[in-house]
This record gives sequence, C-alpha cells and structure tokens, in this order.
Amino acid sequence: MGIVAGLDSSPDFTRIVVCDSDSGAVLRQGYAPHPLEKTESGGRPSDVDPQAWLLSLGEAAGGGLLEGVEAIGVSAQQNALIALDAQGNTVRPAMVGGDKRTQVAAADLIDALGGRQAWAEAVGCVPQAAQPVTKLRWLARTDPDAALRTAVLMQAHDWLVWQLLGRPVRRATDRGGASGTGYWSAATGSYRTDFVELALGHQAMLPEVLGPSDAAGTTPEGLLISAGTGETMAAAFGLGIGLGDAVVSLGASGSVMAVHPEALVDSSGMITSLADATGMHLPVVTTLNAVRTLRGTAEMLGVPDLEGLSDLAMKSTPGSHGLVMLPYLEGERTPNLPHTAGTLTGLRREAMKPEHLARAAFEGMLCGLADALDVLRGRGVDVRRIFLLGAAAELAAVQAAAPALFGVQVVVPQPGDYAAIGAARQAAWALGVSQGTLDPRNPPPWQGAPAQYLDPGEELAVGQAVRQQYVSVREQTHPGAFRV
Repeated sequence: MGIVAGLDSSPDFTRIVVCDSDSGAVLRQGYAPHPLEKTESGGRPSDVDPQAWLLSLGEAAGGGLLEGVEAIGVSAQQNALIALDAQGNTVRPAMVGGDKRTQVAAADLIDALGGRQAWAEAVGCVPQAAQPVTKLRWLARTDPDAALRTAVLMQAHDWLVWQLLGRPVRRATDRGGASGTGYWSAATGSYRTDFVELALGHQAMLPEVLGPSDAAGTTPEGLLISAGTGETMAAAFGLGIGLGDAVVSLGASGSVMAVHPEALVDSSGMITSLADATGMHLPVVTTLNAVRTLRGTAEMLGVPDLEGLSDLAMKSTPGSHGLVMLPYLEGERTPNLPHTAGTLTGLRREAMKPEHLARAAFEGMLCGLADALDVLRGRGVDVRRIFLLGAAAELAAVQAAAPALFGVQVVVPQPGDYAAIGAARQAAWALGVSQGTLDPRNPPPWQGAPAQYLDPGEELAVGQAVRQQYVSVREQTHPGAFRV
C-alpha cells in the first residue's frame, strides 16, 4: 500500500486529502483558507498574489499531514492567468475568475479572428471574459509595460506544481488545463502560439503539455509530483465518471459536461471543447441561470431559503398546474439570448398559487439544463447517467423532478472533496506508472463516490410531457433560437 496526496487550490481555500493509492480511501485531510482580503462589495478580488496560495497550502499541510506521502497531485482553480518575467517573477498579480473587466477584450478577440465560428473551429471554444487568452488581450491594452515584460504564461495548477518542484527550468501543464486557455486545441493537441501573439502582442513561453499519467517531476526529497489539472477535470476524475456519464452542476449558473472520446467542434460556440484528466474529452455547455432562478423565486414569494422553496414546490404537481417559466433572468447563453428576460406563461386563476410558481421555477431551471444536455446529445454524446452536483442537488424538489425531466438515472453523490480526490488519484496513477505497477492508459480503479441513485421509473412519461410543454413555450417565445 502506498500513500498519495491530492491538493485542491480553489478560489477561496486549499484542501488536501491523503489517500491509500490502491483503494482511494481517504486517510486524513487538511484545510486552510487563502489569506485574501475581500473587495469593498464583499466579493472575491480579481487580482491575487499567488503567494497567498502557497501560504494556504503550507497551513493546510501542517501537523505532519504529508508524512509518508510518496506522490502529490495538484488541482487548482481554472482560468487564473499568471504572467511571469524572464526571471520567473510575476509581472503583476494573478488574474483570476470571471473578470468583467475583460468582456470588451473578449469581443475584440472574436472580431480579430473573424467571428465565433473561427475560434470554435481553431481551439474548440469562443473567447469569454474568464479565459487566459482574453486576459492577455486586456493586459496588452491596459498595462502595456507589464505585457511587454511577460515572458512566461502559467495557470494556477502549473504555477503550484512548478513551485513544489523548486522552480525548475522545465514548466509543465496537462491537457485539461491547457484546453481552457483559448490558445490550445483539444482536437489537435497543440498550442496556437499565433493566438498568444494576437492577444499579447508578442510570443511567450508556454508550459509543456504532459500526458494524463505523466509526472511533472520529483522534488529533491524524492516526492513525485504528477501533471496536475484544473478543478473541473479533477472533480470529474475524482467522481469516476466515464463514457455514458454526464455531470450537471447547479451553481448560480449551470453547466453540463460529459465524457466523450473525441473533441467536438461546435461552430455556434455553445460547446466548449475541453480535455479531461484521462486522455478523453470533456465537452461543456453552460447556462447563465440555474440556482439564481430559485433564489429569485424565493425572494419574490417571501420564502426565506431554498429548502423552504423546495418544500413549497412539493405541494404542487408535475407541470405546475400549467405554469411554465423560461428562466432567462440574466439573459442566456444556451440558447444564445444575451439580452432577453425570463418569461412566465400559463397564468390561470387556479394556477396562481405560491406552490405552483415554486414548482415552475424548479422545472424551468431543470428544463434549461436539459436543453444544454440536448446540445451534447445532438452531437452524438452518449448520456445514460447524470451526476448532479451542487448544494441544490440535495433539495427534495430537484430530486423529485430531475430524473423524469432528464430521462435517465440521476446520481447525487454525497458532498465530498472530489477535486482533491481526483488530484490524489492522478498522483497514484503517475506513481504506479513510475513504479511499473500501473498501465499508463488505465488509471487506478478507485471506488466510486457514495451516492443516491434516482431513476425516472413510472414518472418518465409525465416528466417528458412537462419537458415538451417547456420546449413548446420556448419555441413560441423565441422561435429558432435553439438549434441542436
């Protein structure tokens, strides 16, 4: 039995799990918040000194947590751009998260290449405000001196791996992390260095892209460090999803991703074609409105929390007495309706009760995510089982409606540190390959996450009728907006 560790450096904290390399059983764990100051509005800062991540890591690993560990994997927040000078020092704080400052830069880049289709075909995604390629364009436009000094580009997990290894000459990343940059193509497996120059104004050194079971290196103490990956890919790996599985994530906005054997080129730009942590692909479709739909409805009805809204919705019945909500409260990406608003139809006297509106909010949110699933299914992605993630996945109204509306079995994993577990599983894979005990093509078969399994059962026909009612309203309200 070997011992491995996985660390997840999220936007807010570092979490470390120490696992048995054979079974994946969690032996011990550590946690520490990042020492970051909130903005005046109470939100996360858009600029972060990456040293904060190292301080958090050191605190989380305290008390001998890593004693006996043979290998470490690193998962970290995606889309963080760290620009370094020729000596390896940061030229400015790391740019993190969905940075609204860069929205104009995203539009500039789309126009510079000739439109959304050109980007989708070149690198599998259309520039968005959060992506590193967009942040490079913003940097070149707003701080040309810092842009000129930028010689090396890294992301959060690349930088952390590099620091753990003692800042070697070789810098590395993985397919998953590279696929989110906007200047690496999952379809071709290669960088588009001309896109770096298009955004930044000159070339910069990019990390070597390692294979899924490759090691980034070994520390002077003999600790093997695996390639690392982004949080999304690490969580998928920690959950153990494979072909036929999709993940629906319920945050304020929503996302749907699935494992697929090849990269998808989507000229509409609805699909972001990422790579996963196993050598497969991870096409992702996002919606702007998920749990924010529920929170808005709760506020409208004077319900104090989502649990109360769920209890209220459970007093209604499938179909919400004819009420249909198109939950496009912030505009929408899927379908592409950036300037629209939400719609509530089917108002009749008998339907005008709080419980029916509450139910319509849940059904509208889930039907919007089912639209996103249909984008993937329409491109040949096999979806036989759906993992439902996020705190809202625990709500009774979500669990009651989701299987029938999605039309397949729904798996609700117990809350867990799946990104950190995925990073540890990657470390175990790299360790096993280095020792000759594992195949570089097959990751260690760790036990899957404990979960609830919900089947559509006899509710399938009713659920599909509710879904069709939603589709009819969507088509009447926004004809032709949604094409699978």
